[in-house]
Amino acid sequence: MEKIAFLGLGHMGEPMARQLLAAKHELTVWNRTAARADALVEAGATRAASPADAVRDADVVITMLADPAAVRAVAEAVVPALRPGAYWVEMSTVGPDVVAELDALVPAGITLVDAPVMGSTDKAAAGQLGILAGGEAGGVEHVLAHFGPVTRTGALGSGAALKLVVNTAVLGGVALVAEAMKLADALGLTEETAKDALAKGPLGGAVTRAFADGVHFGNDLAVKDVALATDAAELPMMQAALAHYEAAAAIPSLAHEDVARAVPHIRGHHAT
Repeated sequence: MEKIAFLGLGHMGEPMARQLLAAKHELTVWNRTAARADALVEAGATRAASPADAVRDADVVITMLADPAAVRAVAEAVVPALRPGAYWVEMSTVGPDVVAELDALVPAGITLVDAPVMGSTDKAAAGQLGILAGGEAGGVEHVLAHFGPVTRTGALGSGAALKLVVNTAVLGGVALVAEAMKLADALGLTEETAKDALAKGPLGGAVTRAFADGVHFGNDLAVKDVALATDAAELPMMQAALAHYEAAAAIPSLAHEDVARAVPHIRGHHAT
């Protein structure tokens, strides 16, 4: 069994790391806020004092971090400490440009794979995420399979690119459902009537996500992901959706809450 280092124990990273412990991998963990590792250490993981210490002896390094800035900071720390022959699996949602930056940093003998995930915290806890793996992922596909089904997307960076496409569709759909419900409010329709009708149409999946409970994808992360998409292409509809998520993320009580909590705000209900 490979020695695995897992860096980033947020809402997604912590339950993903638990899947590796359940599979009896030797696991070292690191998180910027050290207390986030406590439960995993109690379950058998080893706590590292720094990113470099986490990866020094690892066969597989997995990073699951919040944004490009966090990935760049961790990369600066870990690249000199990666051992020859190691795999680095970058699972954050940061876009293909950041993956290309990392590829330029890693020395010969290190295999970089981009493998962002589809699904939220419920899927992470159940080991049912969808893994979008770009690059030479064959050597770590058996590790990634602990998180859920693996889809090979092509060359390095293609997983990160596809993740932006998927998230753009989801987040755009949630914003569109919220605006449709705002129209229903203005026209005097009950929530149940409008919601049921929308759920039976082509936006059915987005309706489910817009009213979801027990999952987590923060409004601040939505801003990050939609901004990555609108920086990559001219997307007028998503620029409008970005404004919605930016407004929600600017409210302290909503910034880190799931995007479903932005729906009442978009509708003008101003629930916080």
